[in-house]
Amino acid sequence: MSGRIRVGIGGWTFEPWRGAFYPEGLRQKDELAYAGAHLTATEINATYYSTQKPATFAHWAGAVPDGFRFAVKASRFCTNRRVLAEAGESVAKFVHQGLVELGDRLGPILWQFMPTKKFDADDFGAFLKLLPDRVDGVPLRHALEVRHESFDDPAFLTLARDAGAAVVLADHPEYPAIHGHDVGFSYLRLMRSREEEATGYGPADLERWTSVLRDRAKAGDVFAFFISGAKIRNPAAAMAMIERLGA
Repeated sequence: MSGRIRVGIGGWTFEPWRGAFYPEGLRQKDELAYAGAHLTATEINATYYSTQKPATFAHWAGAVPDGFRFAVKASRFCTNRRVLAEAGESVAKFVHQGLVELGDRLGPILWQFMPTKKFDADDFGAFLKLLPDRVDGVPLRHALEVRHESFDDPAFLTLARDAGAAVVLADHPEYPAIHGHDVGFSYLRLMRSREEEATGYGPADLERWTSVLRDRAKAGDVFAFFISGAKIRNPAAAMAMIERLGA
């Protein structure tokens, strides 16, 4: 493999994980450090809803070990709009809020679009031109999560490839599973965990997705997150996959 595989969950604050993933009695302020010791990545969801302070990013970076990565979910004010080409001010505000304070723990930026957002080549192409390839000298990697079937279009895939942006591969019962071109890294969101499965995904499914991750790692880094579904099981799913990858 030429890339490293990192596996994680969405966020790290979720009350039902206390006692299921986090040990009983663990202080809430220590939960990120615990997640960092047992997983290899996580998505930051708070950035989707509001701007964070540089000191907050620095604190998060200091709580996790070397090699851990944060994928940062872009602000909804950038992506939840009728005309994406008009998102320039919001994009600039988002990337300059202090992301660089994550240092070498900074992973890709996730740009998530509503299921109702349809593909418009001109508008989406203009949006991609707004995404900077670096901020304050720090390189940025972008991943696009589109949820409408109209994006399953060679024109969209070409736009994403030319922009150097990864297309998120989603394992979801309703969203399309779109396979993008090789841009040097991959991003997957696995959203079919089930509560009746102790590890969210059954052994056969975990093995299948582990094989997918290994194959994608031949072309570069891979980021995979267990999201949504039976959320209480997602940490167990991530740890089970990390164990398989180690084996």
